[in-house]
Order: sequence, then C-alpha cells, then structure tokens
Amino acid sequence: MSTDDKSIILDSVSLHSVAEALSRTRPFAGTPFDSIAAALKSGSPTAELTVDRLQVSAGTVFIEPDQPFDFYYLVLAGETQAERPERDGSRTPIGIATAGDGFGETAFLTGKRITGFFFSARKDSVMLRFPADAFWNLMACCPGFRTTALSDAARRLQSFQVEALHREKLVALGTLAAGLMHELHNPGSAAKRAATQLRQNLLRLQQLSLRFSDEPKTREQNECIRGLLEKTLQSCTAPAMSSLDQMDAEESMARFLEDAGVENAYRIAPSLVAVGLRQPEIECAKNAFPRQGFSDALNWLEALVSSVSLVCTIEEGISRVSELVMAVKKFAYDDRSAAKALDVHDSLQSTLTILGHKLRMKSVTPKKRFRADPSTIQARGTLLSQVWTNLIDNAVDASPEAGSIEIDTWSEPGLNGSGLLAVSITDHGPGIPADVLPHIFEPFFTTKPQGSGTGLGLEIVNRIVSQKFAGTIKVDSEPGRTSFIVRLPLGSPAPPESPR
Repeated sequence: MSTDDKSIILDSVSLHSVAEALSRTRPFAGTPFDSIAAALKSGSPTAELTVDRLQVSAGTVFIEPDQPFDFYYLVLAGETQAERPERDGSRTPIGIATAGDGFGETAFLTGKRITGFFFSARKDSVMLRFPADAFWNLMACCPGFRTTALSDAARRLQSFQVEALHREKLVALGTLAAGLMHELHNPGSAAKRAATQLRQNLLRLQQLSLRFSDEPKTREQNECIRGLLEKTLQSCTAPAMSSLDQMDAEESMARFLEDAGVENAYRIAPSLVAVGLRQPEIECAKNAFPRQGFSDALNWLEALVSSVSLVCTIEEGISRVSELVMAVKKFAYDDRSAAKALDVHDSLQSTLTILGHKLRMKSVTPKKRFRADPSTIQARGTLLSQVWTNLIDNAVDASPEAGSIEIDTWSEPGLNGSGLLAVSITDHGPGIPADVLPHIFEPFFTTKPQGSGTGLGLEIVNRIVSQKFAGTIKVDSEPGRTSFIVRLPLGSPAPPESPR
C-alpha cells in the first residue's frame, strides 16, 4: 500500500523478510526470531505475519504536532529527527534516531499519545512501525525489547526534564531582561529630556547673569540673594504638597511677582514654589532691589533653581538606572539592606517629576490629595518607586488629552492593630473590559498595540507590592474611571526570603 505523497511510502512486508534487519537493531539484538513472531502473532496461527514498512525521503515530515502517536517506530536505515516548534515559526531539534534505534515508547508508557513535535527524515529512511497492541505484546514477551524500551524512555524523560528546567531558566532570564528594559526606559528618558532642558537653561542663565551683573550690588542685596540661594539649594525638592495647596501657593506667588513688576511672573512662580520659597521669604529682595533689579534677580534665581532641579532629575534617573542594574546581580536574592523610613508622599512626588514631560505632552493634570498620616513606611531598597512609575505611566496612557489623573493617600486600620497606608491612582480613560480584568497582572499580558508595551508593568507592580512590602493591590474599573488601590502596612517590611 502506498500513500498519495510519493515522498512517503507505506506498505506491508513479511516479518520473515526483515528478520535479519531486526536482529541488527538495539531493541531486538539477541532476541530469537521465534519470540518476536510469537509476540506479534494474532488471529490464525497459520496466518502469515506482516509488519508495516515506512519509506520516507530526506526532509519529509511524517508526523506533525497535535497528531496522535499510535505507533512504535524502528529505524532500519537512514536517520530521523524530532523537532519542537517555536513561537516564531522555527524548530529546535530535540532528538535523533539512527539505524538500529527505536522511538515512540515514551508516548505509550506515559499515556501522552498526542505529540507536540515534528518528526522528519534527515536522510532517506526505512522504518518499521508497530501498533499499540504489538508494542505491549513485545513488552510482555521479549525481555530484551522491554529493557531497551524502558531504558530509552527513562533517558528521554530525563533529557526532557533537563531541557524543561533550562527553558524555565531562560524564560525567567527573559522576563528579567524585558522587565529591566521596561524599567530603564522611564528614568533614562527623563534624564535625557532633563539634559536637553538643562542646556537651554544654561544659555538663559548666562544671559540673565550678564544682565544682572551690570549694576553693582549693595551689601543688603548680596546678603538677600545669598540667603535665598542657601534656602533654595539645600535639596532638590521641597516637601510634597497636595494639588490644591500647591495651586494656591503658585497662584499667590505669581500674583505677588506680577504686582511687583517681575517679568514672566506666572512662568517662574511654579519653580520657586517647588523649592519651598514663599512670598515672605522674597520680600527682602523686593525691598533691596529697584523694580527692574528685582525682576532680574527673581528671573536669575529661577533659572538657577530650575537648572539645579534638572540636575537633580538627571541624578535621580541615573541612580534609578544603577539600582536596576544592581537588582540584576541580586536576581536570586531579596534585597537585604537595612530597613529605613520612606515618605510615600515624597516618593509619589518624585515619580511625578520624572514623568512630568509625559504629563505635559498630553496636557494631563495630576490632582494630588495627600491625606495619609503618618505618610512614612519602613522599606528595604527603593523598589516602591517602580510601583508608582508603572501605575502613573499607565494612567497617563489611558487618560484622554487634557484629562486628569487623581493620586490620593489615606490611612486605614489594619490587622493586629497595625495601620495601613493606602494609595489610589485613578484615570478617567475608557476603563478595563471585564474579560481583560482577571488577566492584567499576568506576565506579558498587554492590551497596548504591538511595540508599545511589554505586558510586564503590572506584573512587576503586583510582585513588588505583595512580596517586598507584604501589601495588597486591587483594581476597580468602569468606563470613564479606573482606580488602582495599593495598601501597604505601616510596620516593618516583610522579612527577606531564604536564598533560592
């Protein structure tokens, strides 16, 4: 009998005609022909014994994935191989059978009769194939065949287990690498943007410095400017404020500057407020300088403060990159650094600063309501910033143009008398579909267009919150409103796990 495909020819041959070939194979070496014949005999004892013979041309696939594996194959001549199909359409070789080898016993012994592999001929090959009943009769009646089949199955299963473990390690490494790239993007982009803005700022600062230095300064003026510099350059940012308090402070500062004749009053007011300056603290400059001199002094001060802030952004971005690189070296272990107090409000404000350019590009307004008291938690490492970066970044992506995101904090009672610090990040986008919601924390799951997301952001968030901070995260979503709510214990962070 022959198949329609001339590269595969299937026919029946007399068992006696292949007796010598059988004796040269590993499974039947040393087994008397009569024992083989007795095991394969069925029906009438006088019926001529036949066996299926398969002739396959080189390069031809004779078994495809998801097909039933119904036969034990014995290679008489040539060479065959098994290949695993990969997602990209390629195939990975996993085993080769040469003349004298058998294969297929693992499917019968494990009960997994549906193959996941391609089986093809590497060279022009001739094989015999035995159906399930013949295989089990051979196992029962031929000790040599049984020993070889069991040995081959054990060897293949061990090989599969080793390969599976290796693949799991590669998947874990791939997850780590993809997560690292995902996390490096935001601080790296922020540092690059800040460097560009800093270059522009330095040119403006030089122009203002030349104009500001044209007139000699009195002792009172120098002391006033020195005091303002000491106030503004102590740290990168002032304590974080709620959106309403910040808006009030910026509006009050802008009106004061405008009434005093300061150029660019509404543009420079936010920068001065961001470093902690208020109206009473700059009264000295208003009193010490003439009207134009006061305007030049404030614009010069803002240019300097803005430049220092940009340097801080670059420094923070590079620090984040360094921390992420160090995290790779600690992949197998938890962070074992000493616990320290971390102000969640400052952490949120820092993240908003890093993502400020993205907020401005979409004209998205962050509305902050910081009501948690206390707002500090005990934390090891700096992983919490990754949580806010991912959640706020996703909220901005989901928000419509000129929309807003809400960042709220509050305190809650916890179990065993310990308190919880709750943080919610809300956007007013289209919402998360009900069928998608159960999968959002799964690795590599994303609804963003191809190339726009790794599908790892929320998986990273969930892992950090639950494993590193012993906290919880939940999501409430409906069209027009999606909130991610993170709850963190105020007590000590979860202890490090034992090394794996």
